[in-house]
Amino acid sequence: MTAPSMGVPGSLHARLDHAVSDLRAAGFEVRVEESVRQEGLASGPPSTRRTELAAAFAGPARAVLPPWGGKLAIEIVKGTDWKALAEDPTWFVGWSDISTLLLPLTITTGVATIHGGSLMDEPWELPAGFHRWTEVAALPEGASFTQTAAPYRRSRPWSDWDEEPLGRAEAYEEPTAWTSLHAEDVELRGRLLGGCLETVSLLAGSSFGDLSGFARRHAPEGLIVYLEVVDSDAVSVLRMLWALRLAGWFDHANGILIGRTTAPDTAELTQSEAVERALGDLDIPVILDFDTGHQPPQMPLVNGALAEVELVDGHGWITQHLIP
Repeated sequence: MTAPSMGVPGSLHARLDHAVSDLRAAGFEVRVEESVRQEGLASGPPSTRRTELAAAFAGPARAVLPPWGGKLAIEIVKGTDWKALAEDPTWFVGWSDISTLLLPLTITTGVATIHGGSLMDEPWELPAGFHRWTEVAALPEGASFTQTAAPYRRSRPWSDWDEEPLGRAEAYEEPTAWTSLHAEDVELRGRLLGGCLETVSLLAGSSFGDLSGFARRHAPEGLIVYLEVVDSDAVSVLRMLWALRLAGWFDHANGILIGRTTAPDTAELTQSEAVERALGDLDIPVILDFDTGHQPPQMPLVNGALAEVELVDGHGWITQHLIP
C-alpha cells in the first residue's frame, strides 16, 4: 500500500486499519508504507511519491493498492519510469485520481491495470453480480469474467466511517439501471480504457493519454472508452468531453460508457444533456449510469482487457477477457 496521490488523515486511520485487517483476514500479506498515513494535499513531494511507487513495483508485492485517490497524481506522471514499472508486471489497482497513473502505465507499456476498488473501499460488500478486485487479479491470463449491472446504488451522502452501512442491503438503497443515449438495446466489443474524467482528461494530447496510439498498437478490435465524473458541473463536463474529442479519444471507439454521478447540473444543462451534446453525434453507442465512479457500487474494469458489453431489455452485463 502506497499513496502516490493523497494520504489518509488521522481522523480516518481507524477505517484504514479496518481495511488492512480485512485483507489480512482474507489471507493476504499487506505492507503499508508511511505515505499512506500522511496528511495534506499530497502524501509527500513528487520525487518521494515516484520513488515509493517504483519501490513498490520492484519489490515482492503482486499488487499495488493506494488508499484512495486525491488531486495531484498528475505531478508524478512525468518522470516516472513506466517501462521499469512494467518489467515485472504487478497489478496496479485504484480509481479516481489514481486513474491518472493507471492509464499511462497501460497506454505506454501495454500492461493491464485495474480501475475499481481502493484500500479504503475494502470493508464494503459488493452486489452479488460484481467481482472484487482481488478476484480479478487472481485470474490467470486468458481467463474471462462476467459482471451484471447493479440493481441498486448509494444515494446518501458520506458519513463518518464507523457509521457507514457496509452491507449491500443497507449501503445501496436507490434503484439504478444502465440506459442508452440512443438505441434501446446495445452490444459493444473492444478494449477497455478510461478513468475519472477530471483527471484523465489532463493527459489528452500527451503520450500518456494517447488512446489512438494504444489502439493502433494493441487494439485492432477498437476501444470501449469509459469515463466518470466526480463533481464538475455539466458545462465543465461538456468542455472536457469536447477536449477529448479534439485529442482523438473516440476516433477508435466502438462505444462509450459513462458512469453514474452526483455532480451538479447547471441552469441550462444537465449532466446527461452534456454527454449527449458532446458525444451524441459520434454514431457510436453511449451507455449512461454505468457502474463505475464516485457513486457506489463500482465494477472493476481492466484497462486493456477485451470486453463485451450488452444492454438488452433494460438488463446490462459486461464480460472481460484477459487476453493479450
